[in-house]
Amino acid sequence: MKLLHTADWHIGRTLNGYSLLDEQENAFEQILDIAKEEHVDGIVIAGDIYDRAIPSTSAVTALDRMLKSINLDNHIPIYAISGNHDGAKRLNFGNEWMEESNFYLNTLLEESFKPIETEDAQIFMLPFFDPMDARVYYQKQGMDEDQVKSIRGIGEAMGLVISDMIKSFDPNKKHLLITHFTVAPSSEEEVELTSETTSKVGGLATLTINTFKDFDYVMLGHIHTRFASPSENIRYPGSPVKFNVKEAKIRTHGKGVDIVQISDSQITHTFKEISPKTDLQVIEEPWDTLTDPKFYKAQPIDKDWFAITVKDFDRSKHINVRAKLQEIYGTVVELDYENLKREQAQNTKQANLSELSPDTIVDQFFKTITGKDLSDEQKQLVDSIFVDLGKED
Repeated sequence: MKLLHTADWHIGRTLNGYSLLDEQENAFEQILDIAKEEHVDGIVIAGDIYDRAIPSTSAVTALDRMLKSINLDNHIPIYAISGNHDGAKRLNFGNEWMEESNFYLNTLLEESFKPIETEDAQIFMLPFFDPMDARVYYQKQGMDEDQVKSIRGIGEAMGLVISDMIKSFDPNKKHLLITHFTVAPSSEEEVELTSETTSKVGGLATLTINTFKDFDYVMLGHIHTRFASPSENIRYPGSPVKFNVKEAKIRTHGKGVDIVQISDSQITHTFKEISPKTDLQVIEEPWDTLTDPKFYKAQPIDKDWFAITVKDFDRSKHINVRAKLQEIYGTVVELDYENLKREQAQNTKQANLSELSPDTIVDQFFKTITGKDLSDEQKQLVDSIFVDLGKED
């Protein structure tokens, strides 16, 4: 059995106001070509299919065309789940009739316990969920109220879910899992959250590989680089498109998909690279260098997008910097100044708020005002609020 593993399409994403839809369409066409060339038995989309819970009309139209092309035009099965960016209930609409064409889509926790059965494997599809979803589900299953209340973090919730999945294991088949979470090698190690939120709130908190030790292979989504994969059999394929400057700076992180080959004796993966239609170039140079023809004529001007940081720029100069740079380079999606960054760093004693999780920011603010740390009950309340807010993003 051979599967193509992809994730984090984020259809409808923008980069500082610039639509990435053309880039996403181009990446999709390459993914479909790879699937056909490899003669895969299915395409796995491990969450964050859309970028927002309520996607734009153009995003819905684009994804509809992509899924039809895979499933109806080319008759390739789809195994997809929702991620934390997706609107689970909206995405779930119509999934019952989809299965008639081998389009499997799980967006709700209760759907994850029945595996998709193939000749070689059982495929369990676990969408993103938060501890509250687990509480509601297990309460409906008749769990004792005290046990339900003990499900506070994603660790406890995931432990229960996995233990119930194991009950359905067929010992004569491989056991595969598709899910959408941050997974680290161990609790002491942090996962690089390239292009994704650093939040540790609710279901976004880090799990470890030990949680999934009973599965033969785990196909993850959520982290946008394959180099964050915590082990050889628990892997992220990375997003198919660069979504921000941070990703663009890491030149070794080529975008692509994994081809997963399942046999009786082993499961292997091979990375297949995707070439960007419009690449994102990051340049950090002094103004004189940026405006020197010898320098900028060596750049892919009017072809790629540019994120430019001007070093040591004298802001007292009366010049429209963006207009001048766009005249030279074409599309400048981000403009910054190194000396301004340095001033901001010198004027603040606290960590950059963008690098802190929302619950940490609230905790710090509370302590600044009251002189006390949040209580456990208050932390749980804050956690629940941000989980709910995350569903609206």
